[in-house]
Amino acid sequence: MTSIHDVAALAKVSIKTVSRVVNKAPNVSEELRARVQAAIEQLGYRPNQSARRLAGGRSFMIAFLYNNPAPGYVSRIQMGAAWRCRDLGYHLVVEPLSPGGEERFDVLDRLVAALRPDGVLLVPPLADDQALLDRLAQMQLPCARIAGSAPSPSFTISTPEQAAGRMVADHLIGLGHRRIGVITPPPTHHAALRRVDGFREGLAAAGIAAEEALFVPGQFDFASGIAAGEALLALPAPPSAIFATNDEMALGVLTLAHRIGLRVPEDLSVAGFDDTSASLTSWPPLTTVRQPLEEMGRSVIDALAQGAGETPEFRFTLIERGSSGPPPQG
Repeated sequence: MTSIHDVAALAKVSIKTVSRVVNKAPNVSEELRARVQAAIEQLGYRPNQSARRLAGGRSFMIAFLYNNPAPGYVSRIQMGAAWRCRDLGYHLVVEPLSPGGEERFDVLDRLVAALRPDGVLLVPPLADDQALLDRLAQMQLPCARIAGSAPSPSFTISTPEQAAGRMVADHLIGLGHRRIGVITPPPTHHAALRRVDGFREGLAAAGIAAEEALFVPGQFDFASGIAAGEALLALPAPPSAIFATNDEMALGVLTLAHRIGLRVPEDLSVAGFDDTSASLTSWPPLTTVRQPLEEMGRSVIDALAQGAGETPEFRFTLIERGSSGPPPQG
C-alpha cells in the first residue's frame, strides 16, 4: 500500500508537509499544496484515519444534533455541513435528540464516549437549550450554533428573523391585505418567535391593530398548519391572507384551502418561511423567505474544524411566488 513516505518522496517535501496538506492545515503555500495533492492523486494515497486521530488528537468527526419537526430546514443545513466536512476531511454524524428530559443527555454521553467528536453543531430549538449548552460546556466540547440566543460562549450565527418577519408583513400589506392570520412557532423556537415580532412591527407601521384572535399557535409541522388554518378560517371575519412561520405549516394551509374549495391566491393568500424544496413544487408555488441554510451549515463546520473567525452575516430574501396576491374584492 502507498504510504505517506511515498507521497513525500514523489512531491519532494517532508512527511510533516504531507501531513499538513492532508489535514487541511493553514500556512501551506499554494505551490506546495498543489504539488503534494498531485502526488496523492498520482499514487492513489488514502490517509490512515486512525493514524490521523492519533497524530492530531482529533476524531475528525462533528456531531449534528437536532430536534426540529421541519425536515426541509434540517436537511438543507445538513447538506451544507456534510459537503464542507468532506472538503475538510471530516465526517458528519447526525443524531436526533428528544426535547427536554434526561434522555437527551444519555444520548449525548453515549455519542461522546463512542465517537469523541471534535465539535457539535446545534440548530433551533436545541440552539437555545440552556441545560444542553451547559452540559456541552462542562464536557469542554466545542459547539457552534445557528440562530441561538441563549447565553453561551459558543460560535453562533445570528439570523435576521425580525427583519424577515417585517418583510412578509410589508409584502402582504402592500398587496392590500388588512386582516392577516399568523401561525406562530412553538415557544421553544426563540429565533422564529422574532419573526412574529417583526410581523407585528409591520402591522403597527401600517396602522393596523394586531388582533390576537388572528395569531394562532402551530408546531412547525404540516398537521398543525392545517389545524391552525381551520381555526383562522372559522373566525366570524376570516383573514384574507395567512403567514405561517415555516413552510411546513404553510403547506398545510395550502392543502386545507384546496380541500375546502378556496382558490389561492384569489380567495386566500398564503406565505411561509424557509424556502424549502416543497415550497417550489407546491401548487401554487409558495411565497416564502429564503434562508441561506446550506451556507450557514458550511460556516459552522468551518468554525468547528478550523477555529472560529469572524461571524459571517447572512441575508434573508423574500421570494414572491404564486401563493400571494391582492385580497378578494367585495
